Amino acid sequence: ERDSPLAAGVLLDAGASMAQSDATRPGWSRLQAAKAQAACVFELACRQGDRFGLIAVSGERLQVINAGSGIRHRDRCLQVLSGLSAGGAWPDEAGCRPIWERIHANDLVLLLSDDFDEAALALIERLAAARREVLNIQILTVEERDFPFRDGRRFIDVESGAAVLTDAAAAREDYLHAFAAACRELTLRLASAGIRHVPYVLD
Repeated sequence: ERDSPLAAGVLLDAGASMAQSDATRPGWSRLQAAKAQAACVFELACRQGDRFGLIAVSGERLQVINAGSGIRHRDRCLQVLSGLSAGGAWPDEAGCRPIWERIHANDLVLLLSDDFDEAALALIERLAAARREVLNIQILTVEERDFPFRDGRRFIDVESGAAVLTDAAAAREDYLHAFAAACRELTLRLASAGIRHVPYVLD
């Protein structure tokens, strides 16, 4: 056996939906959780002497730090993380091309996202099919998991502006069933592409 050099790329979704947090823990948003997890990856890679980089996707804007190593490189990645704010939607296939070009064969890729953008899922499936090792942490809110609402609610998609009015108490059982089914379907879909997928809930 021998150690082989590893290049780990963090692909971080900073779209508008990543700003969502729970009432029980204000300020701890999906994006804050993703930043913390990315920082852990950078620290581990730095300690192991591996190369690591960051691609943050915020609407049509990409912030890219190519793979490097060492403490100064880690600090540069952390500085970019600290300045990230959520906004916009995931870019289309053409907008994703720079991401594709910067992740090389046999690289390790970790997507930190709520996994609600089809374009993001299609991208990591393409990366996995092209011999990249792809991991995915799906960041969910407690409210998505438990649906604790009991009153009339208007739910708004912050990226598209679409709104749904509902009687939350009456809709709860159907929602929980549909959400669980969607989570199972996503896990199976990514597993079939060879992508390791785990959910992380904000609590």
